Amino acid sequence: MKELPKREVPGPKSAELLEISRKYEPPCMADQVPVVWDHGEGVHVWDVDGNEYIDFTSGVLVTNLGHSHPHHVAAIQEQAGRLMNCYSFPTPERVTLSQRLTDLLPENLDKIFLLTTGAEATEAALRIAKRYTGKHEVLSFYGGFHGRTYGPMSVAGSMKTKRQFGPQLPGGILAPFPYFYRDFYKSETEEECGDRCIEALDRIVESTSSGDLGAVMTEPYQGGAGFIFPPDGWLKKLEKWARDRGLLFILDEVQSSFGRTGKLFALEWDDLQPHMVCLGKGIGSGMPASALAGESDIFDCMGVGEMSSTCGGNPMASAASHAVLDVMEREKLADNALQVGAYMMDRFREMQKKYPKLGDIRGRGLVMGLEFVEDRESRTPDADMTLQVMLSAAR
Repeated sequence: MKELPKREVPGPKSAELLEISRKYEPPCMADQVPVVWDHGEGVHVWDVDGNEYIDFTSGVLVTNLGHSHPHHVAAIQEQAGRLMNCYSFPTPERVTLSQRLTDLLPENLDKIFLLTTGAEATEAALRIAKRYTGKHEVLSFYGGFHGRTYGPMSVAGSMKTKRQFGPQLPGGILAPFPYFYRDFYKSETEEECGDRCIEALDRIVESTSSGDLGAVMTEPYQGGAGFIFPPDGWLKKLEKWARDRGLLFILDEVQSSFGRTGKLFALEWDDLQPHMVCLGKGIGSGMPASALAGESDIFDCMGVGEMSSTCGGNPMASAASHAVLDVMEREKLADNALQVGAYMMDRFREMQKKYPKLGDIRGRGLVMGLEFVEDRESRTPDADMTLQVMLSAAR
């Protein structure tokens, strides 16, 4: 393999801007990798010092079309010259986007609530679930992430989103998510790992619930926890468990939707029919946009004026989302994610044989997680190695 020349990272312009960032922005916005982006095209980005990179972040799994796709840019520019915001007044762009999304989703999801961020979509799903069922408890999973506002934070399965924020909203119940590489149950197979997690649900509810459980919320895979994928068919079992008990099944596809896993929606892999689906990130491919899809009878529990979004479904975001769907269909980007992902997985498997610190590789389509360990026997996470790999990739 050709060895690439080393470069100075951060360069002088990046270093100067990073210093300004540290002075005027809070630590939570601090740089992960010392690079200040300037512009992007396709899968490539350039920093302010002229260094070129391959963008493996996709803007945190957002720019599913790549950066600055001509059709996407043209749609945004054209709409910006006509109308950018109109609050809740309908526009052709908004209502036809809602129609288009329902045509692509499972038949039972016949209503769309257009919003701005993923957290806004999951927050809306939780509020609607509580109103519709009349029950305040929601079962979610250890390792789960559903956004940084108070409702989603209260059903998150990680302390890093909750630390020192005081009491959470009541009603969150947590259960184990199948993570075979670090299985709590020490199962011998992935299927056994998944089945044990399902079998534990009734015991967890019996010991934790006040009798007011109304919904189950899960991601198709846990992105924030390290791209943890459940065994094939597990989500279908979870959906059945929820429906058999009269619970709403809410799928958080904010990260997994719009071609990322090799299907337009990850729910297609298991033929799921959730009561509500949260969409975001890739729906705008860089424009702030999200959506909550649901069944009419569920959405109808919210009356006029009881829920709204200042910028949700605004004309520019709606035009951008139309362009995303145009390009997804025309360029068959979901199929491309499957093909490129398969090639990458093969290459990572080869690397795993060569490098003993590469403990686990998992993923589907263009969603992948690499887990670095101190050694394969102990499987102790090696955070230092992970950071070294990230920084070395930038240089």
